[in-house]
Formats: sequence, structure tokens, C-alpha cells
Amino acid sequence: MKKHLRLFSSLLLFFLLAGNAWAQGVLKGRVIDSENLSLPGANVVLTGTNYGTISDQKGDFSISNLPEGSYEVSVSYLGYGELSQSVEIQTGRTTTLNFRMDQTALDAAEFIVFGDRLKGQAKALNQQKNNANITNIVSSDQIGRFPDANVGDALKRIPGITMQNDQGEARDIIIRGMAPQLNSVTLNGERIPSAEGDNRNIQMDLIPSDMIQTIEVNKAVLPSMDADAIGGSVNLVTRQAPNNLRISGTAASGINLLSNKPIWTGGLVLGDRFLDDKLGLILSGSYNNHNFGSDNVEAVWYNSDNGVALEEFDIRKYLVQRVRRSVNLATDFRINDNNQLFLSGMYNHRDDWENRFRMRVGNLDDSFDDGDFTESTPNVFQTKGRVQYQTKGGIDGGRVGNRRLEDQRVYNMSLGGNHLFNRLKMDWSATYARASEERPNERYISYRSSNQDVFVDLTNPEFPNVNLSNPQDNFGIGFHEISEENQFTFDRDLNARLDFKLPYTDKGILQFGLRYRGKRKERQNDFFEFEPLDGDSFGASVGSVSNRDYTDPNYLAGSQYQAGYFATPEFLGGLNLGNSSLFEGIDLPEEYAPGNYTANENITAAYVMADHQFSERFSAIAGLRVENTAIDYRGNIFNVDEETINPTSGDQNYANVLPGLHLKYDADANTVLRFAWTNTIARPNYFDLVPYAEFSPDDEELARGNPNLRATTAMDFDFMAERYYSSVGILSAGAFYKDIDDFIYTITTQGYNDPVFGSNLEYSRPENGGTASVYGLEASFQRQIWRGLGIYLNYTYTRSSTTGIEGRDNDDLVLPGTAENMFNASLSYETDKLVLRLALNFASDYLDELGGEGFEDRYYDQQVFLDANASYAITPKWRLFAEGNNLTNQPLRYYQGIRSRTMQMEYYNARFNFGLKFDLFD
Repeated sequence: MKKHLRLFSSLLLFFLLAGNAWAQGVLKGRVIDSENLSLPGANVVLTGTNYGTISDQKGDFSISNLPEGSYEVSVSYLGYGELSQSVEIQTGRTTTLNFRMDQTALDAAEFIVFGDRLKGQAKALNQQKNNANITNIVSSDQIGRFPDANVGDALKRIPGITMQNDQGEARDIIIRGMAPQLNSVTLNGERIPSAEGDNRNIQMDLIPSDMIQTIEVNKAVLPSMDADAIGGSVNLVTRQAPNNLRISGTAASGINLLSNKPIWTGGLVLGDRFLDDKLGLILSGSYNNHNFGSDNVEAVWYNSDNGVALEEFDIRKYLVQRVRRSVNLATDFRINDNNQLFLSGMYNHRDDWENRFRMRVGNLDDSFDDGDFTESTPNVFQTKGRVQYQTKGGIDGGRVGNRRLEDQRVYNMSLGGNHLFNRLKMDWSATYARASEERPNERYISYRSSNQDVFVDLTNPEFPNVNLSNPQDNFGIGFHEISEENQFTFDRDLNARLDFKLPYTDKGILQFGLRYRGKRKERQNDFFEFEPLDGDSFGASVGSVSNRDYTDPNYLAGSQYQAGYFATPEFLGGLNLGNSSLFEGIDLPEEYAPGNYTANENITAAYVMADHQFSERFSAIAGLRVENTAIDYRGNIFNVDEETINPTSGDQNYANVLPGLHLKYDADANTVLRFAWTNTIARPNYFDLVPYAEFSPDDEELARGNPNLRATTAMDFDFMAERYYSSVGILSAGAFYKDIDDFIYTITTQGYNDPVFGSNLEYSRPENGGTASVYGLEASFQRQIWRGLGIYLNYTYTRSSTTGIEGRDNDDLVLPGTAENMFNASLSYETDKLVLRLALNFASDYLDELGGEGFEDRYYDQQVFLDANASYAITPKWRLFAEGNNLTNQPLRYYQGIRSRTMQMEYYNARFNFGLKFDLFD
């Protein structure tokens, strides 16, 4: 790392000293609207020449290498028309020229209401239209117009994107059928570390949407971008300092219909410029407190000797409180017209408290295989099973409060600069980022008894049900175990980049640069089991300890699901497990040691690309990126026979050469045709490379790592045709194809026999497949259709095929994560004061995880979400709003093999918010 910093410092010093080596004129400026807000994505051209550029997120633009003389500068912007000014350029000097755009073009159209919603749409579409690559853009105004509390929920509105949910909130992103590990997420262009312990996924529900100014989805990455984006790259752009004093905020409350508890939301943004506009500063804060939960049913199916039956069945009740806090500070300082520095930092902190009450019936396979059952009515069986009632919680003190606490924190700090040395432009940045997840004093208490009389109802396999034949037997279920564990995951990134742009003619720009990403990731867990020294006085059964009935007559999966009585979280949290006169504690390294690891990854990259304007309408970007990856890891293997922990280690070092080509043809001022050929990669998860073995005797589950995993590579082809409307709208259609090698998948085999851990196990491990092909079509339409009535539609069709999946060569398998159909629809109505919107999101089912055979494959079922929001402007600066989410009560559902065979269904119910927003500015 020191070597890279020395090289970076030397190059910076050289160009600072040699800034006047090329003597030409420079034009700089800013494009703003009538409210002094920046307009990103504005098209700036010097009339009658080949010189032009696009304004950035701050509305700033610069054009270098200009010969001395007089020019007519024209700026165009969808929804705002065109504006021209004259300017005189002098050799060796920087000339500043600012533009203030008015929405006169739309004000003249009687059928258009150009309110805040349409202004946000205009900003997004102008950036998308003028970007060099294939992208989708969502502006902060657009995020605000959808009822989305986090960035993940906002992303699912974008063509080709679907989200995997956790507790009713969008968490993991799938782009064009590519699983989360095949996509990347950046914050202001820098990678975000992951608080997840065993993968690279970024939890999108961690970041509130009101902290983000723009979401950029790059579906075809440029050579200047990180290459680990087979599906695509999502860049979250935080708020930039405004052009004048701006104060805005949100205060809201609501209710979750499952918990019937309030939701509290608040946000505040303060920004201004100081020191004669040289120093810009913006401070944003966000708070959300949500009490909710879920009603959950899970089942494991298998082919018994007497037909298809259940092996295991759960009824679960979750009680959850999730609190998000987020702070963002961004500053920029203009040293002079050609040099600018910026410093920014963002801090996200989410606490997730959870109690879970799980009733499980297991060992049903023994009964069905042995024929030990009677069929009382068709598809309803009386048999024997092992019944367990488990309570999840935590200690009763501190922040834990008798609940499992998952404390996630992510923060990053970036320092950078933009410098213009006449013809040569240099951008640099250095970023430190850290993510952590801590789960302190997580406790479980379970009561379990075998050979219990149970019924198994398979009348409707979409809603299977298993429970005690006599509910009163619940109280006699005997004590099984108490455990307490601590989990900690740490991920640290140190990133640096250096980028140059140098015009080589009036038609072309050469771009080149260097990139460094250094990462260290650790996971350190422990696990202790506790045995009461006096079992009788402690409580030998559920009925003999403090218990509570968690059966809910309004259980969202159906009133037939009776959770039963469980030991209370207060009882579990109040146990003095550290008192050796009451409990014997046993350290169980086999439970945690295989999961602990340390990984160090260093990625160095260099790129070069040429951006050439062949004619007024046709341009191309051709380039090459080289990335070198060096990773070393250390883990543990638990020796079952000797009950010892043996350390293990390994490393990988490889390079990828990644050429790319982007073509853009402007058929007319508002019609764009694009083609891209790119090469991308996806690196294995750190933990998957560790040759660990995790074994759960109770669940009869075995998971192993695979140190032989190879990085996935892909060759990508994209075509997109876009027609933009001056009244702010778009009609687009395109196609994509991805040729993937060495894709990584997780395969789970039932009935596996292991020479070390025993027989009849559920065995999971990551493997490299052979090849995969993914292809599809995208279409999008959005426009104002009549007097404030607007429509937004997009559809994505995706298909895939694979080869080389272990044991499944004769099966026609798709790539896991590929949803065949995705559709979004939104209908809006806007007047000067009133905004109404109804939004629909649909994603079809898709293969999520492979089993040893088709019967064992796990599928993520289709989803249909319906959300609504409305707002009314009391004054131009104060607005009331109301939001409704998940009005369809869409569950998270997995099925096994066939759609009628439910593997998991989890319901969350709808939630509503009501509040006040204000926006004060000079």
C-alpha cells in the first residue's frame, strides 16, 4: 500500500507543477434552474464545433483544449428547452459561464403540470440520455414520490431489477437475473463494505432512501469502472452541497398492521455555501423506528418410501423492532477555477431487535419411512414426531433487553480533488470504509420431546400443517438446552483512485487511470451451552417455567397454525448463566470455530480508454481494463474425532484482462441508439474459499467451503434504443446477452453420507458450474398523457441456460436468480398542489438454490406489490403526505420442486405513514 501511495503522491505533485505545459483555453460553468437548484445531465455544446460535455451531479461542466476565439454556447435540457450565450475564450485562461434554465417549454403546454415530481423525472432522464453507457437513473425527487423507506425498495422500480426481501424490506439486489453476488454497489463511486459474515452482498435496507440524491444503475460498465459487475453496478450518490441556503425535513408517523405499533420517521437536511461561495457544506440526518414482525411457516419435503411427505415443519412468530439512524456530511472547497477539493462522510447505524418463537416438528421421515402412521382422512395423517418449542432472545440488561440484537454499522470517509491543468483533467480520491455486525449475548432456550403424537395435514400442500394432536401436550414437552453466543463480523476497505482525461483532438478524449482496493474481513463468533445443575427446580418442562401463548387467531398464514406456549423472553433473559452454582457452561468450538475466518484481498487495476466523436451523431468508447486480485485467507477445521481445532489457510492470485466497446448513435436530438460489448467478473465469497466444515448434529446438516472456487467471468452484449420526449418522458426498448463461465452456485444434497460426520445428512457447498447463457429484452415507457395524468411502465423478459452442474447434466437448468418476467406500473396525477400515485411491482418466480435433484430445488415464488402515496402542498414549501406499503399483503414465499409445495411462507401485512415535509430555500 505504501508503494501505491508514493506513486499516487508523485503523480499528483508532477501534474501540479506541470499544469501550464499545455496552453489552451478552458470554459467552466454551472447549470441551475429557476430555484437555484443544480441540473445534472445538461447537454453543453459549442455551436458549430465538435466541443461539448455533460454537466455533473452539481450541475458543473468544463470544456478544455479550446482555441482562442468567440463561441456560442448552447445548453439543452428535457423539460427546460434550450438556452444560448456568447463567450470569449482566451489562451491559458479559464472562463466561467453559468446558465439559469426555466421550464418555459412545459409551462406553455396546457396538458403538463411541471411540479416537483416531474422536475425530478427530468433530472433523471437528462442524465440517462446523455450518459456514455447504458444506465437507468432515479433522482431523489423520484425516490420521494414512491413510498419507499430504503434504497432497496426504490431500486425494485427500475427495469430489470428485482429484490430479495428480509422481514418485508428489500435487501439483496438481482439485476437482469444475476444473483446478488454478481452485482456491485458503490457509494459515490466507491465500494461499500459488507456487514454480512459469509458473502459480499450489500444490505440495501440499511440505507434510508432520503439520504441519497441519485441512484445510478450501470447495466454496461465502462473500462473506468470496477469490473465486478456481471449483472450491473449500482452507484448511490449522496446529497451535494446546494448553491444557496437550503433547509428541508420530514416528520412522520404511521402504523404496521401486523404489530399494530407506531412507526416514527424523521429527516433533516441543512446546506449552504460560504466564503464567497468557495466552501459548500451539506448535513443530512435520518431516523426511522419501526416495530413490526412476521408470521412464518416452513416445511422440508422429501420422497419417503410411502410417497411424498414432510420431513420437518415449523410454525414461527417473529417480533421485530428496527431502528435506522443515518448521517451524511459533504463539503467541497473551490481553491480556484481549476482546482477543487471535497471531503465527505456517511454513517449508517441499524439496530435490529428480534424475538422468535419456533415450534418445530422433526423426525417425520422416520415415521413415514417405517409406515408408522395412519391416514385418518384423505391426506391427513396421525403419526409420531419430535416436537420442539424454542425461544430466541438475549440478556435482560443494556441495549439487548431480552431480545436478539443485531447491531450493524457502516461508515465511510472520502477525500478527493478535481484539478484542471489546461488540457489535462485529473480526479483523485482516497476512501476509508468500515462495516461491522455485532450480535451480543444472543440466547436460545428450547424444550424438546420425541415420540409425540402429531397430525400431518397435507390436504393442501400450499398450506401444509403439522402440530400436536393434543395441544395440552405442549406443557409437558421437556427441557432440552440453553445456549448463548456472541457474533462479530468486521469488514474494512481502503480504496484509492487516480483518473486522467486528456483531449487528443477536438473530437476525442483519452482517459486512463489507476485503482487500488484493499480489504480485510474477519468473523469471530463463540458459542456456549448451559446445563442447569438442578433440573427439577429449574423447570423440567414448558409448563413448569414462565410461559406465554403466542398463538394468534389472526395469524396471517391462517388461523389453523397454532404456535403454542413458549418460555418467555423475560425468563430467558433473566437467567444468571454465569452463576456456576446454578449452571454448568460448556464451550462448544464445533459450533463456531469452522465459521471464524480472516481474509485479506488486494485489487490493483489500470485502464485506458478513448472517447471519440466520429461525427455529430456517432461516438464510440473503446478501452481496456486490467485487474489483479490477490487474496489470502485463514480459517478453522474442527476435528470431530480428536475434538480439536486445526487452522487452515490458502491464497489465490490471478489477473483479468477486460476489453470493452460502447457505441452511441444520436438518430436525432431525442433519439439514442446504444450498443455495448463488455467483459466483467465476479469474485467468490471470502468464506466460500475457506475449507471449513460446519456440522449441526441436531439438524443433521453439513456445510463445507471450497478452496478451489474460481472467479466467474462474463462477456456481455447490450443494445438499447431510447426515444426521449421534450415534455419529459421516454420510450425505450433493448436486448442483452451474457455468456458466463465458471458461475458459482450453491448445491444442497439430501441423504448425503459423509465419512466423518455420518449418514442421511443435508449437505450444502459452493461449486463452479460450467457455462451459462442469459439473454432478455427490456422495454420502458413513461410520459404525461393528459393534464397532470402520468404513466410509468417497464417490462423485462429474461431467460437462461446452464451446463456443468454437478449431478444434473441431463437436466435443463436455468441460472439461479433468473426471474423470467418483471413488470412495473405506476399511475400518477399531479396538480399545482395535489400529487397522487399508485405503483405496482411484479416479479415472476425463479430458481433460488439447486438441490441434488429437481425434487429438492428451491424456488423464490412470484411477488406482486401494490403501494400508494399522496401529498398536498399547504404552501409551496410545506406539504402533507400519506403512504401505504404492501397493500396486497404479499408474502415472502419459497417452494420446493413444484409451485404447490410450500417450503416457506412469511407474511408481514401492510403499513401506513402520514407526515409533513418542508423545503425552505433562498
